[in-house]
Amino acid sequence: MLYDAECPLCTHLRDWLVKQRQLVPLDLVPAGHSRARELFPGLDHAATLSDITVIADGGQVYRGPAAWIACMWALRDHRATAHRMATPAGMRIAKRVVLTAAKYRTARWEEQAWGGAPYRRQDGWTYDREDGWHYEGPRDEPAACDSDCRPAD
Repeated sequence: MLYDAECPLCTHLRDWLVKQRQLVPLDLVPAGHSRARELFPGLDHAATLSDITVIADGGQVYRGPAAWIACMWALRDHRATAHRMATPAGMRIAKRVVLTAAKYRTARWEEQAWGGAPYRRQDGWTYDREDGWHYEGPRDEPAACDSDCRPAD
């Protein structure tokens, strides 16, 4: 799963995911990080900063509500919920939840880019209110991640 390591909501959800009992191991990698670019060179990494992205073992790419359902499916205590959310009625609920989270994140980026100046992240990604995400290269990229994608010691 690729998540925004500079988003408080995303890191909170990442922390919650790692505490859950997993039936399918989740490898949580910061979106836009060099490790993500190495693991998935053909992926649109700008899109991964705008929307949660899950890449399955078989290479399937899930974004938005489908990605959240895939994460829940991997968790022992939430697999039944994932099956319910995968129905047409459940998908409508999942879409509302993801849209609410997206509105929160967009408001945060725009707040940080207030006054027309783009929001520049440590990992080299820049958010421009008019053009979205662009990669400009890392400043001082964080250390590589271990399997839980916490900075290596």
